[in-house]
Amino acid sequence: MVAQLVRLKLTLLANTFRRSVWQTVGLVLGSLYGLGVLVLVVAAAVAGGTADPVVTGHVVTVVGALVVLAWWVVPVFAFGVDATLDPRRFVTFAIPRRTLLAGLALAGLVSIPAAVTTLGALGVSLAWWRHPVALVAGVLGGLLATALCVVGSRATTTALAPLLDSRRSREVLTIVAVLPLVLIGPAVGWLANGVEVTVGGSPDGLDAALAPLVQVVGWTPLGAPWGLASAAGEGAWGLFLARLAISVAALALAWWVWDRSLARELVTPRGGGEAAAAKGLGWFGRLPATPTGAVAARAATYWLRDPRYAASIAMVPLLPLVLLAVGLTNGAGGGLLLVMAPLAAWLLGFGISNDVGYDNTAFALHVATGTPGRVDRWGRVLPVLVGGLPLSLAFALVGCAVAGRWDALPALLGLTLGVLGASLGISSAVSARLVYPVPRPGESPFKSPQGATMATMLAQMAAMAITLAVSVPTLALAVPAILLPMATLGWVALGVGVVTGAVVLLLGVRWGARTYDRRLPELLQQVMAFG
Repeated sequence: MVAQLVRLKLTLLANTFRRSVWQTVGLVLGSLYGLGVLVLVVAAAVAGGTADPVVTGHVVTVVGALVVLAWWVVPVFAFGVDATLDPRRFVTFAIPRRTLLAGLALAGLVSIPAAVTTLGALGVSLAWWRHPVALVAGVLGGLLATALCVVGSRATTTALAPLLDSRRSREVLTIVAVLPLVLIGPAVGWLANGVEVTVGGSPDGLDAALAPLVQVVGWTPLGAPWGLASAAGEGAWGLFLARLAISVAALALAWWVWDRSLARELVTPRGGGEAAAAKGLGWFGRLPATPTGAVAARAATYWLRDPRYAASIAMVPLLPLVLLAVGLTNGAGGGLLLVMAPLAAWLLGFGISNDVGYDNTAFALHVATGTPGRVDRWGRVLPVLVGGLPLSLAFALVGCAVAGRWDALPALLGLTLGVLGASLGISSAVSARLVYPVPRPGESPFKSPQGATMATMLAQMAAMAITLAVSVPTLALAVPAILLPMATLGWVALGVGVVTGAVVLLLGVRWGARTYDRRLPELLQQVMAFG
């Protein structure tokens, strides 16, 4: 039965090549990317081990701990990223639970991330190719680390499954997940600067920077298996046995948690989540009782209640924090906050670039009621325009106040208004022409549908490129007016930005409405195929 589950996973992976061209292209590109990362990691480990095995061991321990942590945490935010072998599908089969556990664990290795992790964990052991005993210890540590990645990932997702069934819990978890994700870049920059200062360009400096961290991480289940080779290479057999015991105990605990959670899953099926209590008509009772008002009310409801939209909204209030952190890291200070308003305007406008795809099966209601393209396009634009305009203007005022650059306000306002109008207009046009798969309602906004990566990238790059192209006149005036500075040029940028944004918005909505009316049956067919 274990072999049968592995064959089933291999069959599902092979069928990916038959579903669509995009899935095949995405899988091939993902494989090539994983192969490149694998070659780079192994080559770096071998080179580092030849030069200084001690420092290389510290680096492997820290980076390996991050890999294990990612395996444990990312699937939780993705609400079960790999559901091809969902345990609930085997409830009606008389499969012993221990056999099912073993089969699911081995089947979990059949994927591009798992293959890269396994080969990488084994490959870094080549850093100790000059020391046979340390090499064997490195292979053992790599196997234990891979097992901790797969089993720990399944244990966390299965144990937290009842919590993730709650829609409110998923929404809260989405918002919580956004903060560390957007702070990864500033944190890496700050850490790199700190290490560069501490290292001073020498291996001894790098060892001094990493040694305190390794002393902590090496005694945790995240880093213990990665430190086995270092301990064996240094002849510290007591440390080797201690780290081995920690790794085995952590693997046994993760296996036990997964076993208990799986037993609960198979015996007590989960429900569909809590039912929300009705609280009036919401936005439908506040907006005009017109076709455009109805579409706008539905769109506003999505922006406030759908976690896929909530993730986009959560990014906007975090912009000041992220930009301030980046500014303090690279020395720009509060001056970097001047880009906050146009960036927020672009994010808000870009948020509707695939609104039809996010509708999922609800888009059939537009087709059944004969909703005209003009009504559909303006109904989706108005909530973003009404809410995003004052927010973007407020960000412009705050950015000028913090940077002490009130002279840049006219140019910044022109750039912000131009970007907001252009992004909304281009998004209205693009979303009627380029529709790509997105997470279904109720799924994690961080979950990427299988085979949709390449289509998503191409559609988003096209939308961003067109938005940038139509914003060039405003950028050409606003950027010199802010940097030089030139007050007169700033006022010209304000006028050009307002006119450009308004014209692109009107033309984009008009073109999108015509495309919508012409492609309505095709749009419905595409959206239904995503379901």
